Amino acid sequence: MPKILLCLLYLFLLYTPEDAAAAELDRPYSYQSQVLDLMELRLKYKKELTFRVIGTTHSGRKIWAVKLGKGEKNILLVGSHHGREWMTSMLLTKMLKTYTEAYAKGTPIGSFPSDLLNKVSIWFVPMLNPDGVTIQQKEDSEFPFWDKDKIIKMNNGSSDFTRWKANGLGVDLNRQYPAGWNKLDRTTSTPSYQFYKGKAPLEAQEVICLVKFVKKISPKIAGAYHSAGREIFWNYHNGPYTKRDRAIAKKITKMTGYKLSKPVREAVGGGFTDWFITEYRRPAFTIEISYLVGENHPPLSVFPEEWKRNRLVGMLLANEAYKLTSSK
Repeated sequence: MPKILLCLLYLFLLYTPEDAAAAELDRPYSYQSQVLDLMELRLKYKKELTFRVIGTTHSGRKIWAVKLGKGEKNILLVGSHHGREWMTSMLLTKMLKTYTEAYAKGTPIGSFPSDLLNKVSIWFVPMLNPDGVTIQQKEDSEFPFWDKDKIIKMNNGSSDFTRWKANGLGVDLNRQYPAGWNKLDRTTSTPSYQFYKGKAPLEAQEVICLVKFVKKISPKIAGAYHSAGREIFWNYHNGPYTKRDRAIAKKITKMTGYKLSKPVREAVGGGFTDWFITEYRRPAFTIEISYLVGENHPPLSVFPEEWKRNRLVGMLLANEAYKLTSSK
């Protein structure tokens, strides 16, 4: 066994649930935190979980996907399209841990039986944009010196990266999907900390790998976690499926207490949810956690509340996917 795995196993044996709960609110959830969490899960739950690297970033960071369950059908949950929204990665990783522990024991997950995951698996991509997360958390030592000046330039000359949304090349990943991309404004015409949509859709490596992955696993439902605003977005040219998708969105709002977004006459597009809905004609949702915080990440103090609101959303969507497929 490699030395790093032995070290992790040793730390894991010393680590108590109380330690985990304390660490949760101690510091920002980083790329390194995610890697350690996934390695811990990989050591403990070899039968329940499937791990896959679906791609790498410009700076070489791995983008991980983890499958929980043995169901042939599946759903997909994605976190951290944007750098400053790393709390969504924290939330999805806790969801993965919580569900996996219950699934391994055969105990219910809230009101849902854990064996639902034998019918519909959940794929988690907790952190799509690890470069952006790393920049936002001011870990500039993690980048080669020739990149640092470029990053500061894309941040309007500031070394305060609190507001950083983009990936490491200054592209806003949730403005990179083909659905409606041409209609997105070009106010930000060069790489920037936010809003630059790129020269063409499907240009960013992170988006390319996620699109390829989605096409391979063909989820029945997809959810993308963002922050902030406590709102559920679900509508983008849903057409004949509007009633179906609104009904599921209402269930998410009832569970989380978040606001249901009202469809606008001319939706702009460019986002993951927009693309998934139009590409597959299946339900997809953008779930915005936390109260509004402006150009910043939500404070760690809000995490317990957001976890409480969202802890069963994955199971709810898996159950909805099961009902959709079993009714055909």
